[in-house]
Amino acid sequence: MNEFVITTDNNADLPKAYYEEHQVGVISLTYTLEGRTYDMESALPDAEFYSRMRSGSMPTTAAVNPEDARAVFLPFLKEGKNVLHIAFSSGLSGSFNSARIAAEELNEEFPDNRVVVVDSLCASLGQGLLVHKAVGLRDAGMSMDEIALWLEEHKANLCHMFTVDDLNHLYRGGRVSKMTAVFGTMANIKPVLHVDDEGHLINIDKVRGRKKSLAELVRKMEEKIGSYRDKNDVFFISHGDCIEDAQYVERLVKEKFGIESCLINYVGATIGAHSGPGTVALFFLGDVR
Repeated sequence: MNEFVITTDNNADLPKAYYEEHQVGVISLTYTLEGRTYDMESALPDAEFYSRMRSGSMPTTAAVNPEDARAVFLPFLKEGKNVLHIAFSSGLSGSFNSARIAAEELNEEFPDNRVVVVDSLCASLGQGLLVHKAVGLRDAGMSMDEIALWLEEHKANLCHMFTVDDLNHLYRGGRVSKMTAVFGTMANIKPVLHVDDEGHLINIDKVRGRKKSLAELVRKMEEKIGSYRDKNDVFFISHGDCIEDAQYVERLVKEKFGIESCLINYVGATIGAHSGPGTVALFFLGDVR
């Protein structure tokens, strides 16, 4: 049985040290800000990226192309290893399809090895939590095919709950109408959104005020966690340069569910470009998304 490696893309929003420690390969999506294009290695510090957005700079992003994916997969195949790639949701980006195209080409070139691509249908640390689960299964001795099957069977249990502080970024991304953004901002309305079973971003609720929107994330967790209440050994939170709000949600989750382990990290630039500063997202396993 060939040795295998796990790869993903940087929209998983895991800390760079995590990828290095757990030997996870990463395909880098890029963003362009103020005329300069950045990748994972050259990216601005997260706080600076969000500071520039608050000052009015509007970034644009680009999906992975097949050559980007090929460049990450190829060295592993040359070493005689298989590759299990966990891709950003096909409902939000063409990156999964690019990885699939690269995998099909390489599987023909390297008939003794394989690249298996899983559409995570996840985003940010939801994708990151799925990667984390795959790493744990790999370290426990599970085979690549067994992990791929587990991911396919459980990715719909990866719940994403999030809220944003500024509706105008969602308007720019086509997620809400201009009227909703204008009147919602005037009325201090904060949307609560999730990623559905097809990997699309869906607005599911709205509340008035920031603190209420953060508490609503945890209330929605109560609704969705179901039989996984005692199975979550860790939950993840990502944020758009608002660590105090992320820590507030962390405290609420720990008080309500008793889950002691939590990873908090920034929403990376290629997602943050669309969600904006002030985003807070909560990720966990549940019965339904």
